[in-house]
Amino acid sequence: MFAAVPGVRDYLGYGGHGLLIFDIDHGHKFIKRIPLNGLHPKSGLPSNVKGIAVSIPLHSVYITTLEGLQRVDLITGKLIWEKPIPDGCDRLSIAPDGKTMYLPSLESHYWNVIDCETGNIIKRLDGFNKSHNTIYALSGKHAYLADIANTVVKIADTQTNTVIGQVGPFINFVRPFTINGKETRIFVNCNDLLGFEVGDLTTGRKIKQVVVEGWDKGPVRRHACPSHGIGLTPDEKEIWLCDGFNMRLHIFSGEAPYQQLTTIPLQDMPGWVTFTLDGKYAYPSSGEVIDVKTRKVLTTLKDEHFNNVESEKVLEIDFKNGKPVKAGDQFGLGRVM
Repeated sequence: MFAAVPGVRDYLGYGGHGLLIFDIDHGHKFIKRIPLNGLHPKSGLPSNVKGIAVSIPLHSVYITTLEGLQRVDLITGKLIWEKPIPDGCDRLSIAPDGKTMYLPSLESHYWNVIDCETGNIIKRLDGFNKSHNTIYALSGKHAYLADIANTVVKIADTQTNTVIGQVGPFINFVRPFTINGKETRIFVNCNDLLGFEVGDLTTGRKIKQVVVEGWDKGPVRRHACPSHGIGLTPDEKEIWLCDGFNMRLHIFSGEAPYQQLTTIPLQDMPGWVTFTLDGKYAYPSSGEVIDVKTRKVLTTLKDEHFNNVESEKVLEIDFKNGKPVKAGDQFGLGRVM
């Protein structure tokens, strides 16, 4: 499991600076830290990590910061290149074939389509308010683009790199979201909602709102959003939802009517959640490793100095004979194709 830090704003108290690697098969034991660049140009201090994604064919992991894009070799751990990006970067996503990425500008009005080998900009998709979160579908056919000053999620055709549709409007500005593997449903967080809304990707319409029952919606320390973070288990049987004020994960059934099942207390405010490819473990950004089946917290991530590690930018990468062969995603994506 790879965690890019500082992955909660630019706070160095949650694991310092670098790409931290943990052994999933051996109790999430800390393995090593890969040094990163990504420094604020003026202060020289580590910049906020905004996203993480992988190209298996290019054996590379990509990390975005407020100012730029880094490509790191997964075999050697060496920096291949670092490029400043005009108007900054946000949460990227890479095509399944590992050749192309969709990279949002930092809450500006466009997405860059970028060649993963060179880092060169192929095309710019304009017409947004505040570009923010990106999901490249597992089919490779579409990219889903959400800006934080819009109530719809736009859909791009990745063959032509053009926007071809949208889903929504939702009740408020869209924040984190996820989709199922067949690209028929989208699950979105919205400003001022402790819960989530569901959209039909085949019709483009919102079809349901689900509000967390039994818990008060209170002020949160980050993101200004009661539920910032949502993920489908890979088998799509459950939806896991972050609750910042109450410092919990709420779990729902993955199909309508989306029954609220249980809740899990956390050590800190969660702002993200994702899963291992096999669906065995859940990773909230607050640093816990949770057994999905039993709902039990198994351990908390610690760095080489036994400090707590928290990050909203984590994913799984599997290796064979020292080479990467498979990778998960920073988003909790449904994987039933």
